Amino acid sequence: MKLRAAITGVHGYVPEDILTNDDLSKIVETSDEWITTRTGIKQRHIQRGEGLATSHMAAEAVKGLLKKTNTQPEEVDLVICATVTPDYMFPSTANLVCTQCGIPSIGSFDILAACSGFLYALSTGSQFIESGRYKKVIVIGADKMSAIIDYTDRTTCVLFGDGAGAVMLEPTTEENGLMDFLLRSDGTGENHLIMKGGGSRFPASHETVDQRLHYIHQEGPSVFKFAVTNMADISAEIMERNSLSGDDISWLVPHQANKRIIDATARRMGIGDEKVMLNIQNYGNTTAGTIPLCLFDYEKQLKKGDNLILAAFGGGFTWGSAYIKWAY
Repeated sequence: MKLRAAITGVHGYVPEDILTNDDLSKIVETSDEWITTRTGIKQRHIQRGEGLATSHMAAEAVKGLLKKTNTQPEEVDLVICATVTPDYMFPSTANLVCTQCGIPSIGSFDILAACSGFLYALSTGSQFIESGRYKKVIVIGADKMSAIIDYTDRTTCVLFGDGAGAVMLEPTTEENGLMDFLLRSDGTGENHLIMKGGGSRFPASHETVDQRLHYIHQEGPSVFKFAVTNMADISAEIMERNSLSGDDISWLVPHQANKRIIDATARRMGIGDEKVMLNIQNYGNTTAGTIPLCLFDYEKQLKKGDNLILAAFGGGFTWGSAYIKWAY
């Protein structure tokens, strides 16, 4: 019988400290009205505290997931973490999460696909389940975006927040789980959304620090145009591939980058606002964390058999979509 990878649990974590739009208006020239009307964001959570990083948020999400699914750490076969803000270049953030959660020596690795990272990690983790190789795979989306944000740049500092979400993947022979996915990328978007400093092309130096290359650089209008087109198109494509109409979809689970992008995607899919998961107002853009945090926030509203379309767009450019039948 065909095995599919089903999400059997989801948990999320955001730090306690909150940065509101009014707080930001005291740092840069902006206002709550300006941010809200253009993005839909009202506040974002910020990870503060010496030595606290992406792995600590991810570990909190995983600990909650293990407890919720009654899973012992030694039962986990594989951990994959999607992030653009790893604690270090190496070891991997997934490796650190395993140690913090008491998960013994198993395979663990990071995936870097910007805001599409969770979809890339989810589709990767599903292959290990579908092959029959593993029984329990944890997929994490987590980012401490405040670590790479220039809080003097109002074009980026208003958009991003910190947070993490994690899901458990397990095999099922029922007609649910991850039914289909599409992944895309286009490197011509390189300079539109990028953090130039710190890699092998521009290693850290006085010059890269002076030029503020270790912060996100974004060309807003270009990114918006690409995101609206590609996120909407790939969502429509996966629906067409699976003979789905807007009436068949229970929920659109979009990457939470900008409410206008989300609205455009929903319209392209023929889906009303009542079927769109939205929490951007509370968290801002947590990059790889947005989709699992949406699933966590809306978990109680999900029913077994619900058709979900997950969609994301990120720097690189990367974008993707997944069709999931909810398993519980």
